[in-house]
Amino acid sequence: MENRRQFFRRLALQKQLLPAPTPLNRAAIPPPVAVVAPRPPTTTGINLYTGTYGKKEILHLLRRTLYGTSMASYNTFKNLSLDDAVELLLTEAPTPPDPVNDYNNAGYDINDTNVPLGETWVNAPHGQNIEYWRELSYKSYLLDLAINQNSSIHEKMILFWHNHLATETFAIFDARLSYRHFNILRQRALGNFKTMVREVTTDPLMLYYLNGTYNNQYQPDENYARELQELFCIGKGPDSAYTEDDVQAAARVLTGWSVNWDTGGLTSTFAVWAHDTGDKQFSDFYNNTLIQGQSGTDGANELDQLLDMVFATNECAKHVCRKIYRFFVYHTIDQSVEDLVIAPLADIFRNNNYEIKPVLRALLKSEHFFDMANRGAIIKSPMDYMMGAFREFDFQLPPTATDGYELRKHLYWTAEDMLQGIGDPPNVAGWPAYYQAPSYNKQWATTATLPKRAMNSDRMLYWGFDVFGTVYRIDPVALTTQIPNAADPNLLINNVLGLMLAVPVSDTVKQSLKNDLLSGESSDYYWTDAWNNYLANPTDEMAYGTVHSRLRAMYR
Repeated sequence: MENRRQFFRRLALQKQLLPAPTPLNRAAIPPPVAVVAPRPPTTTGINLYTGTYGKKEILHLLRRTLYGTSMASYNTFKNLSLDDAVELLLTEAPTPPDPVNDYNNAGYDINDTNVPLGETWVNAPHGQNIEYWRELSYKSYLLDLAINQNSSIHEKMILFWHNHLATETFAIFDARLSYRHFNILRQRALGNFKTMVREVTTDPLMLYYLNGTYNNQYQPDENYARELQELFCIGKGPDSAYTEDDVQAAARVLTGWSVNWDTGGLTSTFAVWAHDTGDKQFSDFYNNTLIQGQSGTDGANELDQLLDMVFATNECAKHVCRKIYRFFVYHTIDQSVEDLVIAPLADIFRNNNYEIKPVLRALLKSEHFFDMANRGAIIKSPMDYMMGAFREFDFQLPPTATDGYELRKHLYWTAEDMLQGIGDPPNVAGWPAYYQAPSYNKQWATTATLPKRAMNSDRMLYWGFDVFGTVYRIDPVALTTQIPNAADPNLLINNVLGLMLAVPVSDTVKQSLKNDLLSGESSDYYWTDAWNNYLANPTDEMAYGTVHSRLRAMYR
């Protein structure tokens, strides 16, 4: 029997069957050369980077910290020093307004009777028959924030924590809880990790998701206690030695925390009657800590003692730093990286009481981050691939709420089809590409998903997204007007490749791209004249169509 998530995915695909892409003749384009040799042991650590800091370094920094490398982003950062660039990236983004009802009558005769069109649903009564549309409204809201991110790393950090402290919205099926959980991640994304874990532990969405609300002294549930250690804080690193007894003891500490039904399940509470008041003994991994059982409302204090114990270990800081490293730098951590990068970052993390910014600041300004071996070394996730493309081409979302909702709904299901539906990692461990050895990010590019990436790029450039009769697609001409020396096909190609690709390509590949601009002709002026003619006559449909068709083929 299919689960709820599979059902909604099938429903969405039935409602929108994609047309077949126009075949692309790639015969003239040589296949890429796969680099399969393992990365050699590193000799660089977290010492301050003092090498050349120019366009390539700026774009490398932006590729890892933002969705896509738009010309607008590059222009914002190009005159900043590395110190100033990192500080700008670490500036928290403004708090966005709450998501609103953008789905009423969105082509499906939808009517949320509790929430008028344009008003927020985050405090509305739960409506089982409307939750699917609210969930998609919530997810389209997340996509909107990603596409329209400013010059802060904030949105990428929310994706990082969403993967690290993973929950599934369709598994709970209450958009209000999903949004409240997201707000914790947003508010703490660049703040204090320990505070975030404390808030997530008693967050109603997490209490539902990992059965915490059913954890009581009569039937202790070990689910969250296990993931708190195995996934969220301690991990499975070489020095992780917590025991099954530790999991059981932690579950007893957490008994009593449940959702508050008096508020419709939107808040949490500590139920005194459900708490195990006995002493909880932990192993020598936790220095044989004994958390003495407390009764009454004092039993809630045991949670803070548990977190103090977990965060006092060396392995907690190392585990989170390894996750940050794999997300922003490279997937493989050998002993040289462990010694020169992870251990010093973990020291910074602990010494700053688990504040996140000092770790990111040290990593993003380090010689190791700018090591040539780490550039162009991560396969883009579907979120990076899709949101990055829209930002690179300066795509503007539809002006009306319902059109925007419909388009972002299509984007969500497209990313889900490539195995990264925002809001719904496959399980509590997050997306396998961020943690599953030995493939890691190679799991984003499989025989199943790689053709879908090609189909999606065709769709973004060619047939577009049909929203109630209006077709939305990215505009290669608009981007090219921002590229320096666009009238020279050679300089245009070099500048576009430098902007969009982190590694160089061969002259043969450049020539194949040039053939698109020249439509098979041999003289450069065949493109130069067409481009200059368009610039002189931007409202001329024929002039626009000529450069648009050639640019579309090149960018494809």
